[in-house]
Amino acid sequence: MATNTYVALDKVTVSGSSTTSVTFTAPSGYTDLRVVFNGSASGTNNLYVRFNGDSNTNYSYTYLTGDGTSATSSRVSNTTSVMANYYGYLSTTFDTVTAIDVMNYLNATTYKTVLTRANAASNGVASVVGLWRNTAAITSITLLVGSGNLTAGSTFSLYGIAASSVGAKATGGTIYSDSQYYYHAFTASGTFTPTQSISADCLVVAGGGGGGWRGARGGGGGGAGGLLAYTSQSLTATGYTITVGGGGAGASVVGNPGSQGGNSQFGALTASVGGGYGAAFDGGTGGSGGGAAGANGQVGGAATSGQGFAGGNALSSPLAGAGGGGAGAVGANSSASTPGAGGIGATSALINSLAAATGTGQNSSGTYYYAGGGGGGIDTTSGAGAVGGTGGGGQGGVSAGTAYTGAGGGGGSSAAAFSGGSGIVIVRYLKA
Repeated sequence: MATNTYVALDKVTVSGSSTTSVTFTAPSGYTDLRVVFNGSASGTNNLYVRFNGDSNTNYSYTYLTGDGTSATSSRVSNTTSVMANYYGYLSTTFDTVTAIDVMNYLNATTYKTVLTRANAASNGVASVVGLWRNTAAITSITLLVGSGNLTAGSTFSLYGIAASSVGAKATGGTIYSDSQYYYHAFTASGTFTPTQSISADCLVVAGGGGGGWRGARGGGGGGAGGLLAYTSQSLTATGYTITVGGGGAGASVVGNPGSQGGNSQFGALTASVGGGYGAAFDGGTGGSGGGAAGANGQVGGAATSGQGFAGGNALSSPLAGAGGGGAGAVGANSSASTPGAGGIGATSALINSLAAATGTGQNSSGTYYYAGGGGGGIDTTSGAGAVGGTGGGGQGGVSAGTAYTGAGGGGGSSAAAFSGGSGIVIVRYLKA
């Protein structure tokens, strides 16, 4: 077997003088398991195998033996375990090696098959094919002797055998893993290249828009970058271009809007559109729309369908800027002296999994968000940036949009506006 499909998982060395059995917990993530025994036992003995603690008469086996001079064979039905070697192979000397292969051990639709081979210097060789008449997935494997005890120093080694390489099945980005998935996080543009055909889920977040700067009247908050999630994408062993959009710059000159965020994209899938700019007048369109500036009749920018929400509007006689739209909600409207908060970012079960595994996104009480809108600006206070990568605005401006979240930047007032946060692309696929 190729070395990258044959993985050492556990090893038990018998230390006591009265040990009669050893049990392994079957892991997940492999197609087959192998146990290798090297040791001996008291008296003339043999080794047996049981699964999931089942000692009922659900087993049968056939064995073949040979010593270079003669050969024997026989079959045993309706017994309480599968014999792993031939009678007498466990002598009192360490001359027995037994390999036990358990095939397709996690399937839950068929009976389980066991193949074993024993080599004993004093006896010859033996092969056994066994059957456990149970459709349950194997969760534990017990090796036991028929009588007497295993000799101290005897070893049992457990190996996992995978149908493909154990390890990441693609290159590109920063790679993370948990018990089920591999994750590739791209915080800059690059290439994702599977080494085999896989089915993948991915999150694509564009850069957030920069906040606007109106002057005495507050500027609008930047809109969040567009957010798209894709599931069960069939990918082949070829390179997929990853584009990660940068955050749009906040306005640095009075009377100017911010800049739109950059688009992000995975391969040929639909691009996530950069967040709309925060306004000095009307908010800009984008993945989510930018917020309006604090002046009569100014309106927030529109969002891209399915990627985010519109920016907030300026209400009558306003002084404050409105909030930028987020991937989860519209930006808040502003009033005369109260700036609008940014629209909340998006969350889901997939987003929580991706963010927790890669340490990205914004964690709020155990729930993760991306792509929150930037808060509007005013001289006396700051508009709240939304959960999803806080970007606040105003005199006490909170910050720019958080990097790698696609958050919008806060609007300016007596000071310059804030930039949006850069986007991110995350891909995940099953280990097994």
